Amino acid sequence: MSCRITRFLVLTFLVALIVPATDSFAEAAAPLSEATEECLSCHSLFSPGVTLDWRRSRHASNTVETALKRKDKERRVSLTSVDEVGGIAGYVAVGCAECHTANPDSHEDTFLHNGYRVHVVVTPADCAQCHPVEAKQYKAQNKMAHAHGNLRKNPFYHSLAETVVGRREIVGGTLKRSPSTLATQMDTCYGCHGTQVKMVGLKEIETEMDVMKVPVLEGWPNVGVGRVNPDGSLGSCSACHPRHAFSIKVARQPYVCSRCHLQPDVPAWNVYKESKHGNLFNTMKEYWDFDAVPWRLGRDFHAPTCATCHASLIVDPEGALIAERTHGYGERLWTRIFGLIYSHPQPIDPDTSKIRNKDGQPLPTAFDGEPAKRFLINKAVQRERKKAMQEVCHGCHSTMWVEKHFEKMDGTLADVDKQVRAATQLMGQAWRKGLASRKNLFDEPIEIVWTEQWLFFANSIRYASAMAGAPDYASFHNGWWQMQKAIQELRKAVHMKNAAQ
Repeated sequence: MSCRITRFLVLTFLVALIVPATDSFAEAAAPLSEATEECLSCHSLFSPGVTLDWRRSRHASNTVETALKRKDKERRVSLTSVDEVGGIAGYVAVGCAECHTANPDSHEDTFLHNGYRVHVVVTPADCAQCHPVEAKQYKAQNKMAHAHGNLRKNPFYHSLAETVVGRREIVGGTLKRSPSTLATQMDTCYGCHGTQVKMVGLKEIETEMDVMKVPVLEGWPNVGVGRVNPDGSLGSCSACHPRHAFSIKVARQPYVCSRCHLQPDVPAWNVYKESKHGNLFNTMKEYWDFDAVPWRLGRDFHAPTCATCHASLIVDPEGALIAERTHGYGERLWTRIFGLIYSHPQPIDPDTSKIRNKDGQPLPTAFDGEPAKRFLINKAVQRERKKAMQEVCHGCHSTMWVEKHFEKMDGTLADVDKQVRAATQLMGQAWRKGLASRKNLFDEPIEIVWTEQWLFFANSIRYASAMAGAPDYASFHNGWWQMQKAIQELRKAVHMKNAAQ
């Protein structure tokens, strides 16, 4: 008998000891399908971290049938009948096979593995078996789902990204920029926005059991929010609910969002940490229940996290509804405060690559600040969304406090937009005078100064105002001080006088 077979038989014996012991991590083990049991018999040994993580999850301890028995507000699934998943799937734990063999015909990464048609990449379309409402909201109402295309298909953004991550080399005494590589893209912009994952073939690997053929995937691994998946679906649920526990407790932590939403361009995490809300979270989080559904304000938690304001089902201490659960993260957002030159109403369609301003550019405002109104939500929708956000604030704050906060925010956004307008007018003069070329808007020193005005400094001020705290991010820490310094640099570059005050 070969060493490989002997070792495998020993490992197979050991799995009988290991697998039952791990059941104690779950609330109570749910019955497993035969296919999932077979998956665990190997992967409990060869990838134990994954399987133990899963055994701690609700997927391991619940079936669709038991999940549907909970009261409406306590449910974590959004299908309405166990029959919607078909066969025995509704009566067994949501295990390896239930996710990795779902919808095999739609997955170009499906391959034959130990007699099963398996795919590596589990997608929102697969999760939609049990979470159809969430999957629909995520794609239809959420810019995150379209983040890959919104970056790749928009020449303004694409040019910015390429200017930042395209490598530079000295060639013949000239500094030359080359296109970025896929490896660099995956580590930078598309690490958050999501890659396009493609099946490019199969390769043989040697395992303890045998030589196996496995897929070769381009753009993998990646958990970007707008990942384009091998089944054509958009997004990655594990961006917020890390595999293989897929915990709501983890998704409600602000650390999850900090992976992408941090300074200098999207300083939400940095502002939150320094705010009163962040202070309360850091001090009191050990006493909070991040796993409760619904999430009871004042009982399960005492200050907002990102999920509180943008996603979670929130009720008051007596159970009265404050905010519905949503995976359309723009549903409580009326104005867009980052990523673009000026603040502006939220787009109607989450696929923002469709937008064209009055100058034909793929931007929601023109360079003079005029919004591309037909692509943006109207004032009625803005009021509705602002009210939804204010309802969350009213859970803790008085009417006057809330009204004055949003009034202050509106004033700050207007002030910042006026300063950005001045900077953009100066940049326009630089282009007209030939001090910089408009072929690429981001690659010359003066253009970098202008870009920092709105991409870094204006965003910092906007976030500091919107998130009710961390005033230094609005003043000296990437805020007004840097904006004033940068606009003076632009003024000097175009030879404009600075009027005496």
